[in-house]
Amino acid sequence: MREDFLSPLDGRYKNNLADLRSVCGEAAFAAARVRAESVWLLLLDSLKLNGFKPMIAKEKLFLEKISSLSSTDLEILQKIERQGYNGRPATNHDVKAVEYFIADKLTEAGFGEHVNWIHFALTSEDVNSLAYGQILSAATGEVLLPALETLRKELALRARKYARCAMLARTHGQPAVPTTFGKELKVFESRLARQIEQLKKQQISCKAGGAVGSYNAHLAVFPKVNWPAAAKRLIAQLNKNRKIKLFLSPVSTQIDNRDSYAELFDNLRRINTILLDFSQDMWRYISSGLVKQKAVAGEVGSSTMPQKVNPIDFENAEGNLGLSNALLSFFSQKLPVSRLQRDLSDSTVLRNVAAGFGYCLLAYRSLLKGLKKTDFDTVAARTELNHHAEVLAEGFQTILRASGVSHAYEKLKTFTRGRTVTAEDLKKFAESLDLDPKTKQKLLSLDVGSYIGLAPKQAGGKQ
Repeated sequence: MREDFLSPLDGRYKNNLADLRSVCGEAAFAAARVRAESVWLLLLDSLKLNGFKPMIAKEKLFLEKISSLSSTDLEILQKIERQGYNGRPATNHDVKAVEYFIADKLTEAGFGEHVNWIHFALTSEDVNSLAYGQILSAATGEVLLPALETLRKELALRARKYARCAMLARTHGQPAVPTTFGKELKVFESRLARQIEQLKKQQISCKAGGAVGSYNAHLAVFPKVNWPAAAKRLIAQLNKNRKIKLFLSPVSTQIDNRDSYAELFDNLRRINTILLDFSQDMWRYISSGLVKQKAVAGEVGSSTMPQKVNPIDFENAEGNLGLSNALLSFFSQKLPVSRLQRDLSDSTVLRNVAAGFGYCLLAYRSLLKGLKKTDFDTVAARTELNHHAEVLAEGFQTILRASGVSHAYEKLKTFTRGRTVTAEDLKKFAESLDLDPKTKQKLLSLDVGSYIGLAPKQAGGKQ
């Protein structure tokens, strides 16, 4: 029987998200929990606690590798939680299932003497905090950031390529002055670059302070141990080879303070808003004929209009960016708020964070795909500019002002506003003015294709 899905992320788009799923899917989350528990157990060994038998090298190596879960391991974890396993009834508790899973693994490997120390002094939310920290870090640092950097580099490359390609700029939707397509792309690239730099600096908070965050149980048994310092060592172990770092919350309730989550989600939301803006601009450029799309062999644009090449990649990106931002916005508002020490409403919300990331990644890849299928139409752009010679009015009135002509703005307003003006009309207007030869030559030399200011330099091209 064909498997069915509620979400296109695991159906239609499944193959596009394999790398993201590998670091923040349900299997990755289970592995992150096992890793948190095993690293904690190794930390306890290093503290030389009274009653804790020192681990041998083989056991340490075993614990270091235990989080590499096989499909069989994942099935066993599910059975422990939902059906019961190894003579135990179902836990109906996912973190307790992880504890029992590790206990069974240690016992089977001949290291049963440390079973009682698994999950020592921890609460479920310590494990969840450490696990979510790992998957948020991995998803952002290993998947989303590289995808964004690739997109940014493509924008920078095209900004340079089209640095001198003049086009009509519109303000309020109306013809304004010339710009270049490269400079317009550079605007988005520079906005994106700034947000990427902020994203690289994001850090994810975690906790390991027990039931209400105050290390009550820890100190009750071993009052002389500096448990916050030990927790920082745990975080340091989990931080190895991470681009997005974890840090220990200095004080928390039963759950970790989720402000750092909100900071991450808001950063991504700003990125998505920039890219949504870009998606809509590209759609408009394609619609007006300034940007051409390459026809892909075998691809259908319309079921009834065979001539169409639709801007589907930019439309797909716009939709997915909207979906992602709706989720990210809710996460940012919901997760930092909890009744007293905690309530369970955060649990089901956190399980959907990967979906928000999934829609992000789909959009980033759609934009990259769409960009690579486009080219700027310099002929169409020049034709449009030639039809709007009035956009040189800004240059005309500014030159006249500088040369001392009174009411220069008003003269150009009367001559150009609300009417079609040709290059020849502007030439006659310049010739009619009583000006010194140098000023008149400045006016006559203005051209819609070269009146582009510093746009080529701003775009990264040669001036």
